[in-house]
Amino acid sequence: MTTTPPRSGTTVAHIWVDPRCPWAWIKSRWMLEVEQVRPVDPRFHIMSLSVLNEGREVPETYRQGMTDGWACVRVCIAAQRRHGNEVLRPLYNVMGRLIHHQKAGLGHDMIRAALKEAGLPADLVEAAEDPSWDEPLRAEHHEGMDPVGSEVGTPVIHVPGPEGKSLAFFGPVLTPAPRAEAAGTLWDGVLAVAGTDGFFELKLGCDRDRDRDRDRDPIFD
Repeated sequence: MTTTPPRSGTTVAHIWVDPRCPWAWIKSRWMLEVEQVRPVDPRFHIMSLSVLNEGREVPETYRQGMTDGWACVRVCIAAQRRHGNEVLRPLYNVMGRLIHHQKAGLGHDMIRAALKEAGLPADLVEAAEDPSWDEPLRAEHHEGMDPVGSEVGTPVIHVPGPEGKSLAFFGPVLTPAPRAEAAGTLWDGVLAVAGTDGFFELKLGCDRDRDRDRDRDPIFD
């Protein structure tokens, strides 16, 4: 796997995403906005909602997505291992747009279209049904997810922390993605709280009597 060294003075932010997760898609759009206003270099990595939810009780309507979701993450891992981590960003960007904006589904037609637009070999679609890619997929998944614990989902970010340690955190979960300087301001705040020694959790409330649950659907525009 090849990697590009970061630009001088730039913070590398490693982001774990599954192309089919709408919350990870919005988070990634936010990070691309942050990149425009802060010295941040987002690097994409693959996790899998299908791996994350193995053995968990999930709604029946979600089970089909767990089955169908293997194809695109296998292809992403195959592309990464064959062509370097740099190809994940353009491939993920195309897949996310096709899945969330164009409602193209998770099947082979979507994957073929994504590979073509991202300039990657068409034969990578064969990885979609090849379980031999599950081992490196699981390794990449756990590299990102294990440092934040088993009771979280996606998105997850790793950044350099105090004393040379990696700082890993889940979230923020948000919709829609902030733009321009608002995106940078949120990034500053997230790093401030996540990097505070002894800080563990923040739960927002709309008023004194109820928590701020996810009371709106993902907004992609």
